[in-house]
Amino acid sequence: MRRGTKVAVGVGAAVVVVGAAAAIFGPGLYADWANDAAAEEPTLATSAEPLPDADAAAGTWTVSDGSFAGYRVDEVLQGNDVTVTGRTEEVTGSVTVADGSITVADIEVDVASVATDETARDAYFRDQAMQAGEFPTATFELTEPATIEEGATAVELTGDLTIHGVTQPATVEAEVAGDATSGDPVQVIGSVPITFADFGVEAPDLGFVTVEDAGSIEFSLQLQPGQ
Repeated sequence: MRRGTKVAVGVGAAVVVVGAAAAIFGPGLYADWANDAAAEEPTLATSAEPLPDADAAAGTWTVSDGSFAGYRVDEVLQGNDVTVTGRTEEVTGSVTVADGSITVADIEVDVASVATDETARDAYFRDQAMQAGEFPTATFELTEPATIEEGATAVELTGDLTIHGVTQPATVEAEVAGDATSGDPVQVIGSVPITFADFGVEAPDLGFVTVEDAGSIEFSLQLQPGQ
């Protein structure tokens, strides 16, 4: 998830479709429709509980099926606030836990596969905003150990985020939960705010629609042990 890759995805792509949709349905109706289409923020499973014993989670965990990553960005369409989200399940990587801390985390996301509810928006994001042909992946690499506090789900991940070929330091407010002794996946969710310009991406402004110059990258990882 290298820096603004995901955020940029929605930035310019959204502009392509917004004008036509707003003209047909009106900005108010379009805003309601678009907001209804936006994905919910990642949450822990309702049954998820804090790791009962962080030491029991020691070892290397691999990103598995059911994981996703994406972006969330806000637009203003003729005075109406609109939220756009993009998602992909093409996420790979691994996380290592040792001595009660996350010591290694390397996550990679396939940029070209990030999708919204509009194919035109996705094409703009992929080909123009993110230049996925040249920069096909976004990545996050942990640079400092992150302590897993007993009885808590919150964990702060400090690392390097690379998007659109640009690497920036990033702090991810994450949550981790699951029973590491059960054989079931451990879930990690989180988000990180991003400013487009930091990753060499310019948020479009076409008059009728303005994309905010910042957004966020979101993720939900299902981690399986020893794979």
